Amino acid sequence: MTGSQLIGSRESAEGADTFHAIDPVSGETLQPAFHEATPAEIDAALQLAKSAAPELAASTGERRKELLDAVADALEADADAIKPRVIAETGYPAARADGEFARTVMQLRLFGRVAAEGSWVEARIDTAIPDRQPLPKPDLRRLRVPVGPVVIFGASNFPLAISVAGGDPASALAAGCPIVTKGHPSHPGSSELVARAVLRGVAAAGFPEGTFSMLQGATNDTGRLLVEHPEARAVAFTGSLRGGRALFDIAAARPVPIPVYAEMGSVNPQFVLPGKLAADPAAFAEGLFGSITLGNGQFCTCPSIVFVPEGEALDAMLARLLELVGESRGAPLLNPGIASAFEAGTAAWADVAGLEVIGKGSLQAAAVGAAPVVAKIALADFTARRGVLSDEVFGPSTLLVTCPGPEAYPAAAALFGGQLGASVHGTDAELAAAGELVSALAAFSGRVCFNNFPTGIEVCDSVHHGGPYPATTDAGHTSIGTAGITRWARPVSYQNAPDALLPPALQNANPLGLMRLVDGEWTRGAAGGA
Repeated sequence: MTGSQLIGSRESAEGADTFHAIDPVSGETLQPAFHEATPAEIDAALQLAKSAAPELAASTGERRKELLDAVADALEADADAIKPRVIAETGYPAARADGEFARTVMQLRLFGRVAAEGSWVEARIDTAIPDRQPLPKPDLRRLRVPVGPVVIFGASNFPLAISVAGGDPASALAAGCPIVTKGHPSHPGSSELVARAVLRGVAAAGFPEGTFSMLQGATNDTGRLLVEHPEARAVAFTGSLRGGRALFDIAAARPVPIPVYAEMGSVNPQFVLPGKLAADPAAFAEGLFGSITLGNGQFCTCPSIVFVPEGEALDAMLARLLELVGESRGAPLLNPGIASAFEAGTAAWADVAGLEVIGKGSLQAAAVGAAPVVAKIALADFTARRGVLSDEVFGPSTLLVTCPGPEAYPAAAALFGGQLGASVHGTDAELAAAGELVSALAAFSGRVCFNNFPTGIEVCDSVHHGGPYPATTDAGHTSIGTAGITRWARPVSYQNAPDALLPPALQNANPLGLMRLVDGEWTRGAAGGA
């Protein structure tokens, strides 16, 4: 590690301002110092990405698979250097670092397969009907093409899987877009080590310089300049509502606005039906506690608000939950900013009429950390004060909302703005009768879970990690899963084009063997009589 910007194959350290990572367990300042990217370095990275864009856009899906596989190979070769730095910068246990590393490599290879198969371009063909009356029908063919250079911000809570070589970069490269990533200032060393592996993969696969660059920065100005740069064509961000909205506003104010795909967190409300709770109150408490404390609550899918029916089953569940909370010794948090915001958010609960903090853990030896906090409030009080209580408190906390019965749940669900996830917990009979509640959850949530908590997301074809604002800035796209590739491509339609001039995905003979919509039918066959 040198603390430099990695602009293609060139290292640069022009910036006089520097910053360090901090070990959240010991509070130790980690070396080396990392340089803040200068405006000139930001411009150089994006100009280099612009120069690489035509070759990437023209590359085949098979070639992009070679690129992503080469990056995955390089990461695996550097695993013994990367993982210890991740642990030092995050305080995560080794098992968490191992799991996230494996997911990162898996995502790269998964998107390589998506690129090679190619049907993600959504080819659509309507062949001509020249003798149609009263007007002839033209030949029209549509597909998605890469947008060009993409700016991607690393996430604080996933230094590998949602950062420099995470799902956003993997999907953008699979789509044929060069990327400029910004390492998160909480884990700049991890970012640099990963970036060096990515650059080796780019070189090994024979892709042009400018396919990938990585910049560092701890100030808002660095992010602003990246989004404002005229060569940036789209932005990905995972983080706070404040940060995501700021980038969205900057992008919208550009002379040529660009999309910002910001995933900005959620309180992920849970609705527990009486039969489910009564069946095994202790087991439910254990599941809830595990979800709240996974990653010490630093997941955007943490179940921060839980609606529960009053009664003996609730009392039994609370007894077990508070036992677990009382035994907890907490864990490190990723950075002082998260720790400060968690302390302020849970402290503010004391000013909410009707809210009672009923359980707190005690923090173990960690310079930057937090222990679980559980609070309780009645539904009527929650409804009256839902504005302040609907804000995410990022960390190991949850608020239990006690309700007279499940008949109140659909109205309670209607109180929420956009969320990444929501759950309903019930017996088979209860779920069968919960159609109204499920419809209410689907109205504001990107993912509705049944009898499980939303923490932890399967990376696959059918997952949707998104939701209406303020969960994201674009509810139509996902930041996790293979459908996320479509963020980095725009539709183009060709009318009456000679077959030889069409992209291979639209040519009559279908040389790529794609699944295409031809004259209203999905097929891998030829079009236009070929």
